[in-house]
Formats: sequence, structure tokens, C-alpha cells
Amino acid sequence: MSIPITDTHQHLIYPDKWPYSWTDGIPQLAGQAFRYDDYQQAIAGTGVTKTIFMETSPDDPHFHAETKFVYELAAQPGSIIAGVIANCRPEESGFEKYLESIRHAKLVGLRRILHVVPDEMSQSAGFVENVRRMGRMVLTFDLCFLARQLPLALQLAQKCPDTQFILDHCGVPDIANQALDPWRSYISAIAALPNVACKISGVLAYCKPDNATADAVRPFVEHCLEQFGWDRVVWGGDWPVCCMTTTLANWVSVSRELVRKQSEANQKKLFHQNAERIYGLKA
Repeated sequence: MSIPITDTHQHLIYPDKWPYSWTDGIPQLAGQAFRYDDYQQAIAGTGVTKTIFMETSPDDPHFHAETKFVYELAAQPGSIIAGVIANCRPEESGFEKYLESIRHAKLVGLRRILHVVPDEMSQSAGFVENVRRMGRMVLTFDLCFLARQLPLALQLAQKCPDTQFILDHCGVPDIANQALDPWRSYISAIAALPNVACKISGVLAYCKPDNATADAVRPFVEHCLEQFGWDRVVWGGDWPVCCMTTTLANWVSVSRELVRKQSEANQKKLFHQNAERIYGLKA
């Protein structure tokens, strides 16, 4: 029997509710709906048994409404949504009030995509203090930076030692061009921080469309596993963004192939045990 999977990175797109301008330039996503029912179909037969919803960045100001809507989905009988990572704006005043407004039993963390804003934003005193506040509230912060920005991610994590960070998508390496460096040294540096974990996710979307394969991503995934170790890695599907080059079912198959020779204990850590601990999922 396959090891069950907790998917720590699952998006939902409801274009009838809110606009998602970031999808406009992506033919596989633009104007299309990717609802909770569609996700359930996408994971059929994969072994995914739980999921964490990852904010999907509807245009401002709709991210607050998105969070509340997903709480409703998570409350439905039989829902497999075990946790919610909400969108946020740590750079804005009134952040503490915002956190209170979204407090919920399913809220496990927050994310602010940081490659769409000026680099200096994540280094400002107010931003840093609000990320520290997340740690005090036992909320995680997913780091979404491009590979060139990983030194910024490192600095932010260093300034917030009591906040648990998760580096999304293996730090967004340029896999299409097999650009291992300087990404490789950046990963080694940030992996040295005990408060940062790595999410093995998204990588097939960075491949050339005709080469979204295990061999293409292997050196990147293996470096992350080696540097972070088996206690600080989690798995994410990145659906439906993964559909740019593949299917969620294929990414599951590729992931299982990449770690096939590892011990069952380590595979369990990657696929579900670490996620439950790091994100504090409630039974």
C-alpha cells in the first residue's frame, strides 16, 4: 500500500467569485475554474488523504473573503482540508487586527508572495515585526521568493528565529536551464537555519514543457533533501499550477519515484508526518 500523502500546497480558483489577474498570462489556467470538487477528482488514486489550502492570490481586496470561504469548505462533512494558509500583508499597519479577524481552528499559517513586490519590502522593520508576531501566535510563514532572492529569505528568517518558515517550491530554481548555481549554495545557507523547512513542490512547473520528468528535477530535489534533512521537508502538489506542464497524479508518481530507494520511515516523514508536526495540524 502506498504511503498516504498530506498535500501542503493546494490552490483553488473560483473565477465566478473573484478575479485572479496572475493567471491571465498562463493559458492552462486563465479564465478556468479549479474548484474543490475538481481537486478531489485530481487526487483520485494518488494516496492524498489530507490537504492544506494555500492562498491563491485573488486580486485585492478579495483575499480576506477567500480565507473565510475556504473555512466554510473545510467545515463541510468529510472535507479533507486539514489546514488553511491565508494570504496576508505584513507590510501594512493594522496587521494584528487582520490576524484576529481570520483566527480560526483551521488556520495554520500565512503567506505573502514576495517576488511581485520590491525586494526591500520583506526587510522593513514593520514587516519583520509582523512575521515575528506570527511566531508568537504559533502560525507559520511560507517563503515565496525567486531563486535570486533567496538571500533575502535567509535574512528574514534570521531576523525571526521564533517563527517557523517553510520555503516554497524548493526555492524556485531555474530547472528548465538546469541552473544549479548559485541556487545550490543559497539553499545550503538557508537550510542551516533550524527554523526553516523546505517544501518539495512546484518543480515540474519549472521544467521545459516537453521535459517535465523525474530526471529533470532530481538534482534539485535531492539537494534540498540532503541539505534540509528528512525532518524538515514537506510535500506539496501545487495544483493547479502544476498543470502548466503535467498533472497532479503524475507529480505524485514522480515524487514517489524520486524517493523510492529511501526508507519507509523517511518517506512517511516527507509525505505526511512532517507536515502534521510543522503546520500543527489537528486530528
